[in-house]
Amino acid sequence: MAVDPNDRKALRRQLRNARRALSGREQYEAAHALLAQLRVRPEVRRARRVAVYLPQDGEIDPGPLADWLSSRGCLVCLPVIDPIARGSQRLRFAPCLPDLSWRSNRFGIDEPVSARPLEPWTLDLVFLPLVGFDAAGNRLGMGGGFYDRTFDHRRPRAHRPRLIGLAHSLQQVDALACAEHDVPLDAIATDQAFLVVVPRPSKILGGAS
Repeated sequence: MAVDPNDRKALRRQLRNARRALSGREQYEAAHALLAQLRVRPEVRRARRVAVYLPQDGEIDPGPLADWLSSRGCLVCLPVIDPIARGSQRLRFAPCLPDLSWRSNRFGIDEPVSARPLEPWTLDLVFLPLVGFDAAGNRLGMGGGFYDRTFDHRRPRAHRPRLIGLAHSLQQVDALACAEHDVPLDAIATDQAFLVVVPRPSKILGGAS
């Protein structure tokens, strides 16, 4: 997909429209193809504490992946906006335990209620949604910066948790300039491929992601 890598606002709108246009059947097939890509990965098979997300706005669905992880005895968590810091733009992670109760956050997204959400550095893997990405591993998010602020401790890249971006293959672009605050991913998985990100210099933009 040929786009201007510097126009992040227009690119974000274009890619969100593309994923929202997928049919329910296409989303179902993509979610199971994503699981097929990830279930053979050694880092996924070794993980014991993993975070996923509830898909919104046409995002690829990690639900089948979460079910498979749970069947292997993995503790699966969901992101919640930090309940302690008022107005926080950081995340903690609530374990998906039996008899969960739910609440809506300030964006209208459901979150599990947990008395003891986990801190981000206690996780092995975090699967996070992407709006766009390129072959070099540069990424485009929704623009809120929640994952960047939450995992800023991985700058320079730390061992835990490993960050794996999830997207539909149609969200790949030819080139994407990263923002200066973007926390790098370790890998990107789609319904068609698994891309290991090799750190390397790339064009840097200022401003929000």
